[in-house]
Amino acid sequence: MMNSTYSLSTGNIGMLISMPHNGQQIPQDIADTMLTSAKKIADTDWYMDKLYDFVHTMGVHTLTPNYSRYVIDLNRNSNSESLYAGADNTELCPTTAFDSSPLYLKDQQPSSQEVANRVKHYWQPYHQVLSDTLSQLKQQYGKVVLLDAHSILSRVPRFFEGKLPDFNFGTADGTSCNNSLLESVQSLNLFPYTSVCNGRFKGGYITRAYGDPSNNIHAIQLELSQATYMDEPSNHVNKEKAERVKVQLKNFVQCLVDYTKQ
Repeated sequence: MMNSTYSLSTGNIGMLISMPHNGQQIPQDIADTMLTSAKKIADTDWYMDKLYDFVHTMGVHTLTPNYSRYVIDLNRNSNSESLYAGADNTELCPTTAFDSSPLYLKDQQPSSQEVANRVKHYWQPYHQVLSDTLSQLKQQYGKVVLLDAHSILSRVPRFFEGKLPDFNFGTADGTSCNNSLLESVQSLNLFPYTSVCNGRFKGGYITRAYGDPSNNIHAIQLELSQATYMDEPSNHVNKEKAERVKVQLKNFVQCLVDYTKQ
């Protein structure tokens, strides 16, 4: 299913992968208010759709946005509630990049009315189809696993010290999925990659809002270090690295698929 703001690829099992920061488009009227540097969309979760292209043969549904997180961050609450209290957070409609540089021309930051407009036209359609798809899958299969798939530079001083582990799993401190699923993920041998669960990234709005283990909807976020598949800090994919990490990504996704069938 295609929409002007997202693409939904349907599968045949009770699992959905959401990739909310994979989009790269910026509408012209918004781009006209932005600095040239912002139009490079440096903080994109690059190549998520390519990294996870193998999931279609596994029967997994996928949902991807067409528009950049610089337009609106689909992994934030539409009321702009902070994800990590006390930490540095980017806004629902970001005004700065991860390196703290401004995104907008002087006095061109989005007004509250503009933010509301973006919620209506970009945020709501994505979350409506996400909610509807999870409800459909729950009705059809009885159990659903939602993977919210992300990636980020391995070093972002604004958000964390030092170098990020390779695989960063988040389950909202164990509240977004059953412990048995988390234990299965933690038992995976991801060598040679490092991993952590509920570290700096515990799962964003999507993981927290849609994970409902008491209703058999289990959500988990993976924040993958871009050092595992890219030539940092550029946006160039390293094909050899990507093929290597895909081996472990497949093992991880297979673990989730197996859980849907238990």
